[in-house]
Amino acid sequence: MGFCRAERNLCTVIFLHFFLMEVLTISNPKDTKETLLNEEIVAPEVRLIGPAGEALGLMSSQKALEAAYERGMDLVLMAAQANPPVCKIMDYGKFCFERDKREKEAKKKQQTIEVKEIQLSCRIDVHDFETKKKHALRFLSEGNKVRVVMRFRGREMSHMSIGKEVLERFREACAEVGTVDKEPALDNRTITMIINPIKK
Repeated sequence: MGFCRAERNLCTVIFLHFFLMEVLTISNPKDTKETLLNEEIVAPEVRLIGPAGEALGLMSSQKALEAAYERGMDLVLMAAQANPPVCKIMDYGKFCFERDKREKEAKKKQQTIEVKEIQLSCRIDVHDFETKKKHALRFLSEGNKVRVVMRFRGREMSHMSIGKEVLERFREACAEVGTVDKEPALDNRTITMIINPIKK
């Protein structure tokens, strides 16, 4: 009876070992190579495409590999699910370099637009106004939007016309690099204006 129990325990251990190995293999995608090339292609027959996209017909993997090596290039598996699989002759190193270059250029074009906030007051002096203007011009030149906020405190509500004049001056100061997307709007004690960057 003890022998049977030991045998069951051994089977359990073996099962758990292989189960964990399978889980670890699935959960670690880095161990799986997406693109097969050259000697890694073991299909008995493939449909071969030339470096210029021309169809070279059906042949064994070995003959396709020889055709690629004769041109000083690689044999790359393009469609593993096809019957037979489709392979292409190409310079794989150059292909990867150009693909990575295209991806980097695409990321550069996908610029993230942020909304930067500038706070003004109806009592702002010339120096502070110039400082805020420089910040806004920098934000707009970097492709970001600028939210200009003016808050009125206490009796400043009676000087709202002065605040609107300050906002108008700020709009004109940013006119070379930005256009007003949202006209100044009063909400409670706050006037908000949105300036969009001018697309180059």
